[in-house]
Amino acid sequence: MSVADLTRQRAGRFWGRKSAIALVAAALLVGSIGGTVDARRGSADASVITDWNATMVATIVTDAGKGNAEGIFWYSFVQAAVYNAVEGITHRYELYKWDVRGPRSASPEAAAAAAAHRVLMYYFPASATRLDTAYAASLAKIPNGISKRQGIRYGERAARHLIHQREGDGRNAPITLDVPLAAGVWRPTPPANLPMLVPWLSQVRPFTLRSPDQVRPGPPPALTSPTYTTDFNEVKAFGVKTGSSRSDLQTQTALFFSDIAIGPLQGALRDLATRRGLDISDSARLFAAADLSGTDSGIAAWDAKFHYHWWRPITAIQLAADDGNDATTADAAWVPLITTPPYPDYPSGLCNLFAAVSNSVTRVMSTVPGTVPGSLDLNLTSVAAGTPGVPLTRHYATVADLLTDAINARVWSGIHFRTADVVAAQMGTQISNWALSHYFKPTRESKSDN
Repeated sequence: MSVADLTRQRAGRFWGRKSAIALVAAALLVGSIGGTVDARRGSADASVITDWNATMVATIVTDAGKGNAEGIFWYSFVQAAVYNAVEGITHRYELYKWDVRGPRSASPEAAAAAAAHRVLMYYFPASATRLDTAYAASLAKIPNGISKRQGIRYGERAARHLIHQREGDGRNAPITLDVPLAAGVWRPTPPANLPMLVPWLSQVRPFTLRSPDQVRPGPPPALTSPTYTTDFNEVKAFGVKTGSSRSDLQTQTALFFSDIAIGPLQGALRDLATRRGLDISDSARLFAAADLSGTDSGIAAWDAKFHYHWWRPITAIQLAADDGNDATTADAAWVPLITTPPYPDYPSGLCNLFAAVSNSVTRVMSTVPGTVPGSLDLNLTSVAAGTPGVPLTRHYATVADLLTDAINARVWSGIHFRTADVVAAQMGTQISNWALSHYFKPTRESKSDN
């Protein structure tokens, strides 16, 4: 072998060893980067989810004045976008009606903040000062760099997708409830005698259900049936404002559920996510599952309310002489403990909502380490049920405990027949089970990691 050949051979061996070393180094570097990314994703600050949930409630309820069934509808716009923004980066749960993943190196905190900010700014621009202040505070917690920039871009993309997805969904459609008056038919109730609130909600496109009438129940009990008679006499005795058969505790329960459905329920979810230390992926999933199933429970309730247009207790009791039932007695002066809301009785929107949300919470939390099977663990706070300046907080350990009080509360408030509450609770549970069976499921990647 010549000197030149020997030199080439030695050089080949040298560069071969150098290449192998380079490949090993590259692999170690990639592993280090991947490990850093995974660690950063695992340690992402989940408070961005609860912070923006609170900002969402303040924007929609306080600023826009939508402290009613419509408010819950708008929550889902925000929570769906935030959920996609986070899960598209962490890859923990399947995206909601989307197939675009974000960079694995992106900041899920920045993505969540950007998504919430963009959605709320689009639909509620009058709250720009509140929203921009909250956005600046969120971004200030995140180190500057490519990860932050990638997160912002992906979060804004998630928001744009959600906005586009909800175009033409039927909201604010010019729908009115106009049915000839007769026994059993709803009509505006005192003292304001307002028309049906947001009737378009009965026909708007749901978030998880196939259609508003997917879980529509059968009709309410016939006016001459034993069930109707029992319901009538119960709400007449226990739901009247003065001279009722309620105990002090029953009155407290009735008042407790008169003001917790819109804002306080979200506060309870924030408290749960914080107390249980949910990571950013599980926190985003909790709010998305609870609020999207809750919104669909409202849509389903409004569908049935619009379809059956069943009268409220105040109307039924005052006009009982016209119901054809000899076992019911009219009382023209009867008024309920709390003011009757402006929409039909059957089924109860509140009981539907609480069933959907509480069942969703229980199902989501069942995968969180340390959770007792079947546990709800919600702390709900009411201003209306407490003494002046001292709100009342109740802890609900299980779904059954919560729904028992919710169902009773609406009867003791005088605004619902019991059947409307019981049927609604069944609907809400069914809606939640449907939502969790079709959406918010762990990804294959997440399952393999476990």
